[in-house]
Amino acid sequence: QVQLVESGGGLVQPGGSLRLSCAVSGSVIVFYTMGWYRHGPGKQRDLVATITNGGQVNYVDSVKDRFTISRDNVKKTVYLQMNSLKPDDTAVYYCNTNPVTWYWGQGTQVTVSS
Repeated sequence: QVQLVESGGGLVQPGGSLRLSCAVSGSVIVFYTMGWYRHGPGKQRDLVATITNGGQVNYVDSVKDRFTISRDNVKKTVYLQMNSLKPDDTAVYYCNTNPVTWYWGQGTQVTVSS
């Protein structure tokens, strides 16, 4: 059974940075496009960034030039470097394949507040 374990979230001031990690067990990730998603208060869960198995990346407009997605297929880990964080980035962040094929992990809470 595939398990997704997200980590690295926390409380950060506006303009700060965080690096999220998503460790995958029970499957390889090399064949999949992986994505980071977020579920903000009062919002639906939305896709934020994707990375193909060839390393091609894509971002929603609201995080372009601030977030960077990367992957390590050997470690079966996906990362999200988040810079210049804004209060609107406050959410629980999840990783999964894109499109979604696995059960969701517990996510990691990111709170951006002064």
